[in-house]
Amino acid sequence: MSKVTVVGAGNVGATCADVLAYREIAEEIVLVDIKEGVAEGKALDIWQKAPINQYDSRTVGSTNDYSKTANSDVVVITSGLPRKPGMTRDDLIETNAGIVKSVTENVVKYSPNAIIIVVSNPLDVMTYQAHLTSKLPRTKVMGMAGILDTARYRAFIASELNVSPKEIQAILMGGHGDTMVPLPRYTTVAGIPVTELIDAEKLDAIIERTKFGGGELVKLMGTSAWYAPGSAAAQMVEAILKNQRRVFPVCIKLDGEYGIDDCYLGVPVILGKNGIEKVIELDLNAEEKALLETSRGHVKEVMDVLNKLGK
Repeated sequence: MSKVTVVGAGNVGATCADVLAYREIAEEIVLVDIKEGVAEGKALDIWQKAPINQYDSRTVGSTNDYSKTANSDVVVITSGLPRKPGMTRDDLIETNAGIVKSVTENVVKYSPNAIIIVVSNPLDVMTYQAHLTSKLPRTKVMGMAGILDTARYRAFIASELNVSPKEIQAILMGGHGDTMVPLPRYTTVAGIPVTELIDAEKLDAIIERTKFGGGELVKLMGTSAWYAPGSAAAQMVEAILKNQRRVFPVCIKLDGEYGIDDCYLGVPVILGKNGIEKVIELDLNAEEKALLETSRGHVKEVMDVLNKLGK
């Protein structure tokens, strides 16, 4: 019996649980939240639409009782607070690192063999925190960012060309945010290089829009996305539980790949039943390597903040 726990019943976590149930990716989905009744209510709501949308996956809610999560195959961590007015980056890191540390301790207590997917922000450093706390192999603790970033990139390209987004394949690397590394050389439309279909100026504009994709949504509705990141996390869960061995950009601790050690960055990997089955090393050109190094430096700075906090 496949079992998935989603920690955090906010917009992203609830969307992830809903997609997991609707697509019958797991037989049981446990939604956990610290706020009394929220996880139970949303889990019940998702279960009550099962007769309408015709699925069998069971959803269960829990207010901070991790015993209900026991023996989960995969755990998705979405917990954390958004950055508030007057809050510095360091404040946000300290607050969310404490949350992710506590959640991870509870997760491994009841599901020591689970694969952990981190969605909490700042993404790269929260993946680092979960890895430090869990003491699991790096292949079993990963961050979801690249799938969301590439989805935005692919959606914008599909709009520009007025084609189905299903036809767009792309890879982005690096940290989550404005230092992500776009790779137009590895972007295709039904196998056709995107550079043959979109001129450089328009493609650069799409890349810039992708880098600040979260900020665009915040400006529009006052908060960040939830449908796309929740669905992206569910897609990672599906690849693991069904051993699909899909190639996705995923945040992982690098141990020498791309000449980088001990830094958490998004890179293409093969995702299957054991978590990250393989890190794929692309042959980057000089410009791409320089961009990746800039991204590494940015992520390393944030990791250093966490190290100084002694979490």
